[in-house]
Amino acid sequence: MSKDAEATRRLLVQAARRRFAFDGYRATTVRDIAADAGVNVALINRYFVSKEGLFRECLDRVARDLSAEERPVPDLERSLAGMIEHAVRSPTDDDSLQLMLLLRSSGDDGADAIRRETLRRYAERLAGAVRDEVTDDLLLRAEIALAVVLGMTMLRTSTKVEPLASADHQAVSDALTGVLRQLLAGPR
Repeated sequence: MSKDAEATRRLLVQAARRRFAFDGYRATTVRDIAADAGVNVALINRYFVSKEGLFRECLDRVARDLSAEERPVPDLERSLAGMIEHAVRSPTDDDSLQLMLLLRSSGDDGADAIRRETLRRYAERLAGAVRDEVTDDLLLRAEIALAVVLGMTMLRTSTKVEPLASADHQAVSDALTGVLRQLLAGPR
């Protein structure tokens, strides 16, 4: 793929993330996305096949950005550090938009299925970072941990609930690490 094609794909994904996050999947049109990116609408079909394909690409990026590389040996502390680093120390507008994509109801069955699949894959990777054998109990605890991180991030960045929004990164990180460690490590 040429550099121009890669740049165009990036522009389309950025424009789509913003539209999907603020307007929702159903209200967003491919024409809106193309106009925001400053490209011909036909390029969406060329690069992503459809609006749903572009939405999937946006959520696939979320999963890649939120998850650490899969590790051959479970390492809870390393996984926690990576997740918390992303959620607490480096939230940006793009990060907030990506999280909104995961949380916002679309009213479209296909888009909601993609969203659930993305969240499930991330929870499975998180559970796998705790132990080799992923049980239903561990997967449930990983999904709860993910909900805690997503909720904390939304309160901190999108809704700006105080004192959380302006709290020191280290204070938030320390509290979150303790909660997530206990949640994911489970009963001993």
